Amino acid sequence: MSATRLLVLGVVGGDGRAPRYLIGNDLMSWGAGEWANVKWGSIYHALKQLTKDGCLTDETVPPARTDYVLTAEGEREFQRLLRDALRRPETRPDLLGAGLALLPSLSRADAVALLRERLAALEDRRDTAGSQAAEWGGPPHVRELFGLWRHAADSGARWTRGLVRRLEEGAYPMAGERGSPGAPGSWAMLGPR
Repeated sequence: MSATRLLVLGVVGGDGRAPRYLIGNDLMSWGAGEWANVKWGSIYHALKQLTKDGCLTDETVPPARTDYVLTAEGEREFQRLLRDALRRPETRPDLLGAGLALLPSLSRADAVALLRERLAALEDRRDTAGSQAAEWGGPPHVRELFGLWRHAADSGARWTRGLVRRLEEGAYPMAGERGSPGAPGSWAMLGPR
């Protein structure tokens, strides 16, 4: 899964239609170049590939601008990528970062349910690493690797529990709620551009 692909779909869907420079400016203003390793070239490549895959359409706007619009297939792909980014505890922080940047696109109930799946997977990963360390019969220093995995999973589980709690307590406007970014095409939270 590509964080850039998810972010591009999210921005185009959020704006309703957008030229590539606006998509890039939005992502760069969010700091995605740092936390998701998004580059201008990767944005252009994602736009080209997503258009080829039928997730976006490109429309020429006179005199010489191309706007991108999310298709029904693109919305399905966006939802799949977003949900996977939140539910699966990948070791790549760019995917989780992209999911968090687009978290308000989901209802509160959906976000909490996906994060609970993430929590269960992290707890399982933590327990598995602990068992592997206890049963390890090879070189003793390799146990440090299992300890690292256990620590990372435990830390991720604690953070996820906290986010679930904050969401359940009403933190952050989510899809369909007052103050949320709004329906696709409105992205009220971004303000004037």
